[in-house]
Amino acid sequence: MSAAHADRAATFETPDDFEAINRIYRERRWGDGLPIVPPTAARVERMLAQTRRNPHEVIASVAPGYGAATVERIAINAVLAGCDPECLPVLIAATAAVADPEFNLQGIQATTNPVAVWLIINGPLAQRLQVNATFNCIGQGAWANATLGRAMRLILQNIGGALPGEMDRATHGQPGKFTFCCAENEADHPWQPLHVERGFAATDSTVTVVGAEGTMNMNTHAKMADELARVIAETMIHPPSNEYVHGGEPWFILGSEHAEIFRREGWDKARLKRELWLRSKMPVKNLSTHEITRAHASRTLELGELSGETLLPISPRPEDIHLIVAGGPGTHSVYVPCFGNSRAVTRRIEN
Repeated sequence: MSAAHADRAATFETPDDFEAINRIYRERRWGDGLPIVPPTAARVERMLAQTRRNPHEVIASVAPGYGAATVERIAINAVLAGCDPECLPVLIAATAAVADPEFNLQGIQATTNPVAVWLIINGPLAQRLQVNATFNCIGQGAWANATLGRAMRLILQNIGGALPGEMDRATHGQPGKFTFCCAENEADHPWQPLHVERGFAATDSTVTVVGAEGTMNMNTHAKMADELARVIAETMIHPPSNEYVHGGEPWFILGSEHAEIFRREGWDKARLKRELWLRSKMPVKNLSTHEITRAHASRTLELGELSGETLLPISPRPEDIHLIVAGGPGTHSVYVPCFGNSRAVTRRIEN
């Protein structure tokens, strides 16, 4: 059996033995701690058949090691993760997206922060691939969600060289570094879906990459838009936050019940973003002494000289707060605090 290391493209022969192959991958640190699917030549070829691109085309250089992410190497990692072949175009687009300078992959990959790359899939392809956008959409149970997010992590590790304890310096990490992927529930949505808001056609299929620190469940039975906005905004306020220090880009996954409250009272996305931006301002004095120094360095040009009473907005503009609608029924939404000095990037998915 032949297999290839995603970064070095080294081909080697091993017995056709699942346990033996997985033992090699563990020894060489080419996996993520879970069993991998052996990337045989036949499996990689089936994956490559899903794109018109040349297997040797370089899609991006992946920080921090700046390995060349060829189409073939992306396909190898997709096989390792257990992806269906139809997923390859998503991963090609996502790899290009994380390499965009706006995303700041170098910072995300090498930081002590637990930041993970979250994939959001929009458009017709999300349905064709059965990417979960409803019950448990960022949890277990959906093959496409699990394998796409896992493949992205393997690309970041195997091609980008971000091995834990080496170039990946995360103090604790987080479960999202195994896999973090969902679709938006465009069928049960009161506003424009994310990809349309970001300038794409409704018929386009896209992937958005987000540098996510983690998730916080917001369980509230608030029934009025004003009160719901208040409790969501107060969830955002926390002093040990990269976003207040740098001026970030917080994200929310609104459950359909909460989204319906805002729709019923005539709130559009722009109004909700502005209300959250205004209500989540935090006095500089709430930060620790060291974080105040960092905030001075990061935000003086934006806000002028900072005093203890200066109200720090969590992001430079209301428009930097982002919302998707996803998840099953229930009085829950999710706050996704982000890395701070990173901006989400969206790419069209093409064959």
